[in-house]
Amino acid sequence: MAELRCAVDNCVFNKSEYCCKGDIMVGGKHACCTDDTCCESFADNKSDRFTSSVHHPSEIISIDCEAVKCIYNSNYKCTASHVDIKGCGACDCRETACATFREK
Repeated sequence: MAELRCAVDNCVFNKSEYCCKGDIMVGGKHACCTDDTCCESFADNKSDRFTSSVHHPSEIISIDCEAVKCIYNSNYKCTASHVDIKGCGACDCRETACATFREK
């Protein structure tokens, strides 16, 4: 579990930079840098209406991670204490990234 801050303000799960999904998946199986990762849980809030999977946003969240070359990846789970997701204005998950990624 990690403290998650999300700058993807137009994601349907984002409320005041906290995630309301409950858990997220970071993609980037062959990632060698931050920009090779993405938040696969991103969903564009096209209607500009907040929707959530859980009732309240949470600072602490479970993060599954496919970026096996990241130092924080342990058996497809993120072990970082703090994670930042970037991608302000993203329209697609490929326009998001895990800013915490560090190559082994």
